[in-house]
Amino acid sequence: MSATMTSVDTPGPAATADSPLLRRLVRPGAAALSGVLLFASFPPRPLWWLAFPAFALLGWTLRGRRLRTAFGLGYLAGLGFLLPLLVWTGEEVGPVPWLALVAAEALFVALACTGIAAVSRLPAWPLWGAAVWIAGEAARARVPFGGFPWGKIAFGQADGFFLPLAALGGTPVLSFAVVLCGFGLYDTARRLPTLRRGAVVPRTAAAAALLSLLVPVAAALASRPLVQASAEDGTATVAAIQGNVPRLGLDFNAQRRAVLDNHARRTEQLAADVKAGKEPRPDFVLWPENSSDLDPYRNTDARQVIDEAVEAIGVPTVVGAVVTPETGKLRNTIIEWDPQRGPVDTYDKRHVQPFGEYIPMRSVVRIFNDDVDRVRRDFGPGHEVGVFDLAGTRVGLVTCFEAAFDDAARDTVTHGAQLISVPSNNATFGRSEMTYQQLAMSRVRAVEHSRSVVVPVTSGVSAVIMPDGEIVEQTAMFTPDALVAEVPLRSSLTPATRLGAVPESALLLLAAGGLAAVAVGAVRERRRRADDVVGDLA
Repeated sequence: MSATMTSVDTPGPAATADSPLLRRLVRPGAAALSGVLLFASFPPRPLWWLAFPAFALLGWTLRGRRLRTAFGLGYLAGLGFLLPLLVWTGEEVGPVPWLALVAAEALFVALACTGIAAVSRLPAWPLWGAAVWIAGEAARARVPFGGFPWGKIAFGQADGFFLPLAALGGTPVLSFAVVLCGFGLYDTARRLPTLRRGAVVPRTAAAAALLSLLVPVAAALASRPLVQASAEDGTATVAAIQGNVPRLGLDFNAQRRAVLDNHARRTEQLAADVKAGKEPRPDFVLWPENSSDLDPYRNTDARQVIDEAVEAIGVPTVVGAVVTPETGKLRNTIIEWDPQRGPVDTYDKRHVQPFGEYIPMRSVVRIFNDDVDRVRRDFGPGHEVGVFDLAGTRVGLVTCFEAAFDDAARDTVTHGAQLISVPSNNATFGRSEMTYQQLAMSRVRAVEHSRSVVVPVTSGVSAVIMPDGEIVEQTAMFTPDALVAEVPLRSSLTPATRLGAVPESALLLLAAGGLAAVAVGAVRERRRRADDVVGDLA
């Protein structure tokens, strides 16, 4: 009887709060939770500040860990972050492409976290650790297949306190400040008790931790004067057309003529509203990417529809088209259409989307998902920067996916763009969070380069963004609409625009310096141990 009562009333080893099993699960659980908090900090949620506790928790998880352990913890953090963030990539093609993408991208997070653990024993480790995180983002933005920058920490900060830092040093500096602040938050909390002691070293370390928390805040405050929305070169009245699509999903463009007709019809309605005095006359009109998937150079019906719509509105109109040459690859082309002369200039998208606009390793990918055959003919990239002169306004073109790449928007501004257009087609991704994530990128780019940004989207959300990142007009999703707004034109260059890749390169050198210091220290420690062994034998 006594033995039975003992077995019932006394919890076994697996159930005790301080059991080895539960202790082993704490850090993995914290790593995954830090990733989930990072996801929650991204749009459409206005919870940008969650990035700080996310990195504080990640710092606690990684500090002092062995490299192999840190890799596993980092991979869990990457999964917690990217699985929900990128769920839209499987919207119409099922979970396999989504899971494959996340599995690959989480490796970059894991490698960055391994480096963070390595530098976490250095003095002022939050500085080195934040730089290593930026190295991971830089690698992810470049490889494989041209990179996939989606999920840069900077893109979750469009509503955040640190946004002015985008004008100072671009997205790398903005991301760096957020990560540094998060690591500094953890290190400050860890070291504050040492301030009560008299030892110099703990007090110095605590002061360094506090600086890593306060310096980014001071830098963000000092950068606020860089964020301007004034009109340096006058203003332009711009119209963004959202024609809508006949149906959601991958097959939306099966009715390519319907998509084109929708945009033409909405432009003609705007022309009627202008004539009736309901809307101001725009200086130029912007259609979205894929607004004409019928090649207007080869299809006379498509050309006629566009001609009639542009003649009705009577101002230069930018049309997104799929151009299908006799041979070679397709082109995702933006066409400047003049009401008298027709098509007069073009821009071919430079960063084409792997597995969306072209299929790398097609025969291998087909084994896992035959949806790749929906892309029957690959798109090829353009090589020229797109800046159109539209009724005296120089407009830079950054097509959809390109908004995630630092060079795409910057190139247009250094080539004279006074305003940026981001024509996009998000219909494939339904009502997912993708369109809001992309819209946040455009807001960051507006501040980064101090330019108004207009985002015409086939199915929404279309928007007009001021140079300070504020959205002044936006549409609902999956409804035809037209936005007409007067926007300031600017020609001055922010420090971020002038410096280009220099801030990122400096942070990469900082990361390399921290990792090199760790490596040198490890070599010295091995030599010391070897010398000790030799001394003992002697």
